[in-house]
Amino acid sequence: MTDQSNSPRAHKGGDPTDGSLFERASDAFGFDPFRPAPVPGRLDETNMKRARPVRRAAVAEGVRAEPESVHIDEAVNRESKPVPVAPVPTVIEGASGVVRFSGVTHTIDRSRLRERGLIVPEAKNSALLEEFRIVKRQLHAVADERGTAMSRRVLVCSPLPGEGKTFCSVNLALAMANERDSEVLLVDADFAKPSVLSALGLPKAPGLLDALSDPSINAEDLVMGTDIPGLWVLPAGNPTDADSEWLASARTADVLNRLTMGAPHRMVIFDSPPALAASPAAELAKHVGQALLVARADQTGRSALEDAVDLLGACPDIKLLLNAAHFSPSGRRFGTYYGYEG
Repeated sequence: MTDQSNSPRAHKGGDPTDGSLFERASDAFGFDPFRPAPVPGRLDETNMKRARPVRRAAVAEGVRAEPESVHIDEAVNRESKPVPVAPVPTVIEGASGVVRFSGVTHTIDRSRLRERGLIVPEAKNSALLEEFRIVKRQLHAVADERGTAMSRRVLVCSPLPGEGKTFCSVNLALAMANERDSEVLLVDADFAKPSVLSALGLPKAPGLLDALSDPSINAEDLVMGTDIPGLWVLPAGNPTDADSEWLASARTADVLNRLTMGAPHRMVIFDSPPALAASPAAELAKHVGQALLVARADQTGRSALEDAVDLLGACPDIKLLLNAAHFSPSGRRFGTYYGYEG
């Protein structure tokens, strides 16, 4: 049995066997009651660095009063404070100025436009013009919504030859030229069989391929002016033995960026070769924000359209344009509202 003769209860004259089990255990083994640590009544205040208040003087008109110097504790070393670094001016590439066109003005052959069934600028409204007004409105809406140079570049092509992609390119450019406070650049990118100059009755001249193959030539210097306000034309240029390779080079992005640099109201239309017949269409799709894939009614097959869409997959927005349709599923007839039959 445990000897409790030396317990605190025994020294105080009490019976060591009295009390509860915990009290006797505390007496035997020395369990002291738990008490919180003493907390001082008041903590010493830390010496803080204080600044003298600044007396604000009256400010005269156009003159700023200089405040008195603020005296801080001598322990603060003013020379040890970091010195602000002067801001470095940010340089944005391609924003140095606006690229404007100043080519020689050429006369568009109106009789040639009429013979080929194209839009004649000075003629009265026609069903053809109304159709392409709808097309251009959708293209402008996307360009305005996105607000990028890419969205203002439009590729027009077809899966196979003979489906009317040049017919649609020229008509679209003529319709866009009627827009107020805007301009359109029609680029002939069909290097193998260029036909834009022939459709408009313009003379042969150097163009896009010359700018791609010669770094000393700026594409904007080769743009041709026309007597149709707002319409500019860039020819395909002189062919080479490596047309596709020049188009796939890194210089293409620089050349095409200059065509839209600093001109938020300029649309650029590329008349490219058929997607399934030549490679330039797929290369140009990487540099445009919209594409019109022309399908000829009762001629273009579904598989050809699907293959063409795959080749143009680099373009984020591909639209289908049905050409040479002689009926309307909705029964609408454009042009009859204005007093003429379409």
